[in-house]
Amino acid sequence: MASKISVSPFWNLPISTQKTQFPLLQQFPSSSRFNSSNLKSNSYKSISVSAAVTEESQTSPPSSSSPASSSKLVLVVGGSGGVGQIVVASLLNRNVKLRLILRDPEKATTLFGEQDEEKLQVWKGDTRSPTGIDPSVFEGVTHVICCTGTTAFPSRRWDGDNTPERVDWDGVRNLVSALPKSLKRIVLVSSIGVTKFNELPWSIMNLFGVLKYKKMGEDFVRNSGLPFTIIRAGRLTDGPYTSYDLNTLLQATAGERRAVLIGQGDKLVGEVSRLVVAEACIQALDIEFTEGQTYEVNSIPGDGPGTDTLKWQELFKASHSS
Repeated sequence: MASKISVSPFWNLPISTQKTQFPLLQQFPSSSRFNSSNLKSNSYKSISVSAAVTEESQTSPPSSSSPASSSKLVLVVGGSGGVGQIVVASLLNRNVKLRLILRDPEKATTLFGEQDEEKLQVWKGDTRSPTGIDPSVFEGVTHVICCTGTTAFPSRRWDGDNTPERVDWDGVRNLVSALPKSLKRIVLVSSIGVTKFNELPWSIMNLFGVLKYKKMGEDFVRNSGLPFTIIRAGRLTDGPYTSYDLNTLLQATAGERRAVLIGQGDKLVGEVSRLVVAEACIQALDIEFTEGQTYEVNSIPGDGPGTDTLKWQELFKASHSS
């Protein structure tokens, strides 16, 4: 049985509309750090994007038990995807120090605006290759959120060898194998139905192996010896916001589907807002009893927990006794 809690609205942030001019950054060698030293002085043009939001106002105040944002350095993998963008935008709005691994680092400036390097660092890398990540990207990292993914069926997103096997199995395996043993938590985004990929209707979704490979990725995380939490999402709704900038992301809402259902045992069936999945990942980073646990997450019409850590704790805890 899943747990449900009805509380205050999910997201309500003031948005800055100021425009900022900044250079388009050049392409870099594989696994290189993305910063101004990589620019050629006379070989760029400027574009206009929305400036980053610098002030946060929440209807659900964070729990006082949450550690100071400055104590964490969170590595987000898949930060340009539908869930990943929201994870990054939300953590930036909380003033959490971030590091991203992107195949195309230029996407970061388009999506998240010009950010101070102390707040956001972007590295070029590709988890699909065992040598696609510079080991120094992990220096100082305390937490990881991995929300990489591709489509279940052949699509344009498969171009460039971006299949479920390469992303959900090879990519996760390569990333986890490279992570430092000092890591405090890795949160992996997976999918409901991964334990039932040979059963109808899940076998239809798994025709090209997406659920099988996600389950293999989960198992690799579980057997890695690293502290982990796995978030299995229902069918994703709201977005993806893959062509939006930071301010537009922060204006996104979960519509009427703000109430959160959390279960265990791969029993939930339904949909979930991408905003809810992103918040579940962020909350799981610091809730101690979620370590070593796997949760299914859905959202339904009604008010939800927003960013209130105590209410998320209630949700996660209730699913243990379901």
